[in-house]
Amino acid sequence: MKLVLATNNQGKVREVSRILEPLGIEVMTQKEAGVHLSPEENGKTFAENARIKALAVYRATGLPTIADDSGLCVDALDGEPGVYSARYYGEETPYEEKNRRLIAAVDASGRERTARFVAHITCVLSEEQILDCEGVCEGQIGHAPAGDGGFGYDPIFYVGGKSFAQLDGQEKDAISHRGKALQKLYEQLDALTKNQ
Repeated sequence: MKLVLATNNQGKVREVSRILEPLGIEVMTQKEAGVHLSPEENGKTFAENARIKALAVYRATGLPTIADDSGLCVDALDGEPGVYSARYYGEETPYEEKNRRLIAAVDASGRERTARFVAHITCVLSEEQILDCEGVCEGQIGHAPAGDGGFGYDPIFYVGGKSFAQLDGQEKDAISHRGKALQKLYEQLDALTKNQ
């Protein structure tokens, strides 16, 4: 099976491909499908934003499409950055700076450092057949960034004493929000194939 991935984020492309290819699902970027879209993510939830992206790229290509909307929800910041994770502190602000400022905000709050990564995946097979699944990974905001793997907020999100950026791909995929959501998607797709 081949799916178009509705994103321009190369970190997501690498991660989704790495998780799905061993399951027999080939991932094509929207660029490879000849689509240059950046739909406005104006939903209030991860699910709404994932659906906006998936439907826009599906309608432009006519091919089965998946989209992921994900983000970091920090308890000390009342769930922020949440759906605004990519735009938090400004879209052009480098993640090194975003991470530094987010740690400072958590430090200043004096509250628990608990946080979670949430990923919502929408898969559009047709206008009538749309699959949704979500994965959550609980963790903590570290006192300092660590590691040079991953992308985005990975260097400051810690699970079991290591940041996401310190884990290799296989370790991260086994516990990550995106890994869990994509495993659920695979199970739904597998069940559909068997029922046809």
